[in-house]
Amino acid sequence: MHVHLDAVGGAAGDMFAAAMVDACPDYIEAVETAVRALDLGDRVAIAFVPHSDGVLRGRRFRVTCPAPPHATPADVVREWIARASLARAVRMRALDILALLTEAEAEVHGIPVTEVAFHELGGLDTPVDLVAAAALIEAAGSPSWSCGALPRGRGMVRTEHGMLPVPAPATVRLLDGMVLVDDGVEGERITPTGAAILHHLAPEQAADFVPRRLRATGHGFGSSTFEGRSNVLRAQFYAPLAENLETDRIAVLTFEVDDQSPEDLAVGLERLRTADGVLDVSQHAVGGKDNRLAVRVQVLASPDQAHAVSTQCFRETTTLGLRWTLTDRLLLPRAMMTTDGAGHSIRVKVATRPGGGRTAKAELADLRAAGVGQAGRAELRAEAERQALDDLHEDPVGSERDHDND
Repeated sequence: MHVHLDAVGGAAGDMFAAAMVDACPDYIEAVETAVRALDLGDRVAIAFVPHSDGVLRGRRFRVTCPAPPHATPADVVREWIARASLARAVRMRALDILALLTEAEAEVHGIPVTEVAFHELGGLDTPVDLVAAAALIEAAGSPSWSCGALPRGRGMVRTEHGMLPVPAPATVRLLDGMVLVDDGVEGERITPTGAAILHHLAPEQAADFVPRRLRATGHGFGSSTFEGRSNVLRAQFYAPLAENLETDRIAVLTFEVDDQSPEDLAVGLERLRTADGVLDVSQHAVGGKDNRLAVRVQVLASPDQAHAVSTQCFRETTTLGLRWTLTDRLLLPRAMMTTDGAGHSIRVKVATRPGGGRTAKAELADLRAAGVGQAGRAELRAEAERQALDDLHEDPVGSERDHDND
């Protein structure tokens, strides 16, 4: 499952809860269970109320509780959550979101974490929002997350610390590194709690080229109203396009070489192919500057090792510069089988195709190592691939998963 969040009006704790439940009403029970676990008794009541602004329909998450005191120490909120009989995963998520809030407040105000007290967030609705968000994330099965550019907002907001610019300082700290946009609408758009939830989710904000099937959409309304814009956070739930397709992200590095001998370039690319983090290396003949024949090299690499791989590219070739980008890819599930026949051990990669069919491909390196001629290799290949498909059919879970690139 994948969830995409659109902060049309903004993002807040209550908007997140309302959007998730509006998309998947079955999640209401998870929220109610989590809030009951706080053991706040009759002091708190919650409701997911249908709501429409005349443009969109959705829900609002209403928390009825006593007016907050002047300030509530963060340690008190932490104790409310820590002592609650919550599922461990829900408790840990709620505490993590609270820690993000507390650390942001401590940093922007220049005080120790132990001295942080919530003013605007000092009511009982704050722990309710936190455990509700945590329960909903777990109810969704901890999916992957993405979001568009977040609205920055404009103007000032009144706080116990006086008038502060929008976004509020703690919100700015929590959104550090994320993409924001000024859409011209006045007012606070992302609350500190909303920012802490987004920080916890760490949503991807890059373009998503992976085909997905839309399963549900929900709108969570906030309490403010904006002229010409619905104040909603929209949650879209996506399922994989096909059950047997997987996705991941890779780094693609490309560069051209026109002043390295073919013999030496072959050595360099072979060394590059075996470097840590490299998934594949290919080369193509291209026309370079001054009409010189050149070689375009493409390297696929693990994203977390892209920098180290680029260093290897400079070390093994004469290129003076390269381009790299992150891209999504679709993968078929694969299994690596090892067959033994005619005295030779041959590895075979078996892929599951859409519709459930399987194809097999023997590893060329093992066929080469067999030391037989073309006819012998063809015979070994056919027998190894047939045996691998037969073995996988008999024991579908007994093979080792292959994560190498093809």
